[in-house]
Amino acid sequence: MMKKYVFLLLILLSYLDTRAQEEQVLRLNAEQIEALFLKNNLELIASRFNIDIADAAILQARLWDNPSLSIGDVNLWSTRSQREGEKEVIPPLFGSFARNTEFSIELSQLVQTANKRGKLINREKVSKEIATQEFEDVLRSLKTELRKSIFEIQYLQSYLNILKNQSSSMEQVINSYKKSVEQGNVAKSELLRLQSSFLELESEINDTYTDLNDEQRTLKVLLNADPLIRIEIDESPLSTKNPEDLSFVHLLEIANRSRPDMKAYKLQTQFHEKSLAYEKSLRIPDLTFSASYDRHGGVWGNFIGFGVSMDLPFFNRNQGNVKAAKISRDQSQYLVQQQQNVIEHEVAAAYRNYAFAYKFYEKLNGDSLLPELDNILGMYYKNLLSRNVSMLEYIDFLDAYKTNKQTMLTAKKKIYTLFEELQYTIGTEIK
Repeated sequence: MMKKYVFLLLILLSYLDTRAQEEQVLRLNAEQIEALFLKNNLELIASRFNIDIADAAILQARLWDNPSLSIGDVNLWSTRSQREGEKEVIPPLFGSFARNTEFSIELSQLVQTANKRGKLINREKVSKEIATQEFEDVLRSLKTELRKSIFEIQYLQSYLNILKNQSSSMEQVINSYKKSVEQGNVAKSELLRLQSSFLELESEINDTYTDLNDEQRTLKVLLNADPLIRIEIDESPLSTKNPEDLSFVHLLEIANRSRPDMKAYKLQTQFHEKSLAYEKSLRIPDLTFSASYDRHGGVWGNFIGFGVSMDLPFFNRNQGNVKAAKISRDQSQYLVQQQQNVIEHEVAAAYRNYAFAYKFYEKLNGDSLLPELDNILGMYYKNLLSRNVSMLEYIDFLDAYKTNKQTMLTAKKKIYTLFEELQYTIGTEIK
């Protein structure tokens, strides 16, 4: 019996511990979230290793070819005449080692000509610069995704507060109407209409929570955070720019100068130029220097000789690889022009979208009625209880209240999102 109680206690403690974990809340502002992202994002960490891999390729390109050692012409046994001394006996090297044994040793070293190693190193250095720009492009994309997620969560948090305030107001009205229905002062159909609107509101709250959980998942994956933590983002003023203060031509110049994908395309042209120079150098044959020792294999008993060898480039002069490198270089030049064309259209579209959104948001901010919505909501609530407005008028105003609040929040989220997209298209922060 005691074991049963201990078992139940352990289950209860485990449940309470799980509940405590589920309720952990981490309150952060946008700057703190970005700092965590730069430190913890796994995709960013993995992408950074590509730079180290490129460094390793440069190290490998610097290395000399290994020398080659070969031993041959070794007789593993001697003839009977040699053993019996009928013919000349090959004396041992020391002790009895290598008596009557012939062998040769050759040491050779490949020496690359036409500065092949230097050209290969130069090509790998460009490859590292490409890897660096590709990492910067991954960082740019992930940072934009992170900021959009922050904006979306801030929007959903604010919209949830609006819905909850509206729900609280309706709940008070419903409780008051229930008493009035019991007293016979209000028709039951009006209460049912209110309850129906209340259920629709609760359903929207649940849907908004679902959207918020989806965005929380996206954010926590980007931060590599514990899935049981709930992140709440503090509202903080975010910097934007008036599009009238931004020069479109200047933005294009910044994009061509700053975008890492554009830099990578230009570096690809350099890479193919270096590759072409390297492939051309392979047409020149390398030299192999050798030194050999031959023991009783020829006229001399102990022969030491030196030599040099090279391929004769009669048939294979690396023509195919040189041609492919030239085509790749020409192809990359067209790709640079194509990417420049893409960037110009991306910047133009992002600039126009941001200008329209900014203008609309400024127009909403200039509406003097929107800041008064909360006060008007309180007045409608009091007038409804005093029977100065009808229940339908109250519900209509709640719908208008929610729609206007949502429109304001959406417009605010949109200018932040589109400003971030504009920064993404030019490849740097707009100061």
